[in-house]
Amino acid sequence: MEVSLENTGTLERRLQIAVPEEDISSRVQSRLENLSKTTKLQGFRPGKVPFKLIKNRYGAQVRQEVVSEVVQDTFQQAIVKEKLRPAGMPTIDPINSKHGEGLTYTATFEVYPELQLAPLEDIEIERPTPVITDADIDRMIGVLQKQNGRLEACDRKAAEKDVLLVDFEGKIDGEVFEGGSASDFHVEIGSNRLIDGFEAGLVGAAAGETVELDLSFPEKYQQAELAGKPVRFTVTVKEVREIKLPELDDAFFKQFGVTSGGMEAFRQEVRANMESEAAKGCRSRVRDTILDKLYEHNQFEVPKVMLDAEVNRLREEMLEKIKSQGMDASMLDKVEASHFEDQAKKRVSLQLILSEIIRSNNMKADPNKVRGIIETQARNYEDPGAIINWYYADKSRLAEVEALALEGDVIDWILGKCKVRDVEMSFDEIMNTGQTGTA
Repeated sequence: MEVSLENTGTLERRLQIAVPEEDISSRVQSRLENLSKTTKLQGFRPGKVPFKLIKNRYGAQVRQEVVSEVVQDTFQQAIVKEKLRPAGMPTIDPINSKHGEGLTYTATFEVYPELQLAPLEDIEIERPTPVITDADIDRMIGVLQKQNGRLEACDRKAAEKDVLLVDFEGKIDGEVFEGGSASDFHVEIGSNRLIDGFEAGLVGAAAGETVELDLSFPEKYQQAELAGKPVRFTVTVKEVREIKLPELDDAFFKQFGVTSGGMEAFRQEVRANMESEAAKGCRSRVRDTILDKLYEHNQFEVPKVMLDAEVNRLREEMLEKIKSQGMDASMLDKVEASHFEDQAKKRVSLQLILSEIIRSNNMKADPNKVRGIIETQARNYEDPGAIINWYYADKSRLAEVEALALEGDVIDWILGKCKVRDVEMSFDEIMNTGQTGTA
């Protein structure tokens, strides 16, 4: 086998591979001989069919099968010989395998980048430490009251925290745009789920009134064709509803597992839950900060095949989100692939960075942590034992959990190498993801 390697780009490689005819013909000959021992043809006993007849009838098909196998085998041998790590399947073209001429083909593919990661000691990380005050507990109790409250229609003008039942229609340049209208739509004033000005513009409106709102879509709106454009919404308020909060009494406390001790015991329970959530939030923020810093300090070209695959994954994620919200899935057709590219590049880059850290430090998932994650998930099912067995019975399912467990260890390991500065944060600061809704 002769192999010629050519670098056709930063990550693209081209292998030209030639296999001598004798390597092909010997495999074909061996395959045909084995076939002659079992082939049944009318007029001949099994195993007695003349070899020439076998060759004439099956030779072309067998050669094609052998060529396909040789291409796979020699490609694998070539990448091992040249010490290449393909990032995806190769494009094989052209294949010349005429009888008597051996086999020649060209394989074009991308390789994983050779990474020289920036020293972790140069990375500075802020690690939040939660500070939960009595005021934080008061606000959380208010949230719990609201979550357990009930909506009642009221005969007054809309105010902050009210929920309005509306019909609306949006127009850009005087034309209604797709997905820009809805009936019996709920708007919670002050929730910041809709574009700037929509909720605030309905303060003071009463049932039966129609309000005109001249607004603009955010510059980084998920539908690229609407981003930054001025829009006029015509909103008809059908009903104004206010939230009636439950009393803070023993019946309310019991819903949260507090059966004695009154308000003081309830506040302690709320604090304990907030501390638990804050600890999770701190870890999540540290993880996100570490990943952001790793990406910031390590910029490199990523394989296009991996980038395209991640763009497709992001499109699928958005499609599922659109469907779950009851929106028209065809909206996604108008979202350009470039909308996902920055996020896809970051995801692929971080995947490669973390893989390099794991590989170079020979890190493996702790079986005890893997078992712990599986058992925690299994507790939510009627038969936990069956769920545990289900995970361990399939290598791919188990690998997903192992990756999850290993990521936690990797983040801790990286954190131990970085410069860490502890910063006090309130509960709201820790839990706030910085995301605001858009409509």
